[in-house]
Amino acid sequence: MSGGQRVCLGAFAGAHGVKGHAKIKTFTEAPEGVAAYGPVASEDGARNFTLKIVKILTDGFVIASAPEIKSREDAQALKGVSLFVNRDILPAPEEDEFYLDDLVGLKAVDENGAPMGVVKAVYNFGAGDLLELGDIPGVKGVRLIAFTRENVPAVDIAGSAITVRRAGIDLSGND
Repeated sequence: MSGGQRVCLGAFAGAHGVKGHAKIKTFTEAPEGVAAYGPVASEDGARNFTLKIVKILTDGFVIASAPEIKSREDAQALKGVSLFVNRDILPAPEEDEFYLDDLVGLKAVDENGAPMGVVKAVYNFGAGDLLELGDIPGVKGVRLIAFTRENVPAVDIAGSAITVRRAGIDLSGND
């Protein structure tokens, strides 16, 4: 896989069983989406995997097989390897929908239009999506904000901005 913007669909989380099946943490809306768009590639593009879902687990994990993974040892050695596809093969988002990757780089403004920085990254550590805001005027470092309708009432991809509730951000440590 080469060229174009790529999107991470998941990451290997280790081996499962003795037949070379792998446990994968998925970053897709539906867990089986990690295998829905054809072969996936490692971040460096050096390895491709043709995933077949064996079992859907809870909490966004699946068990998958791939002809490129021959043994339990192969599967275990892949732990931590992220899985990517080219953005152009993904379906276009529906109206009022977007990919979380689309948020990175958007400017953030508060309810009154005052600058609140830039979205630097989107994380999910298991309890929901978090936005990392940086370059917040008068604030050292970055801040994380829960990506909820309450904290982020508006997302305008076309306008390259999100609206964030000032009360939802810890602004301590101001200059």
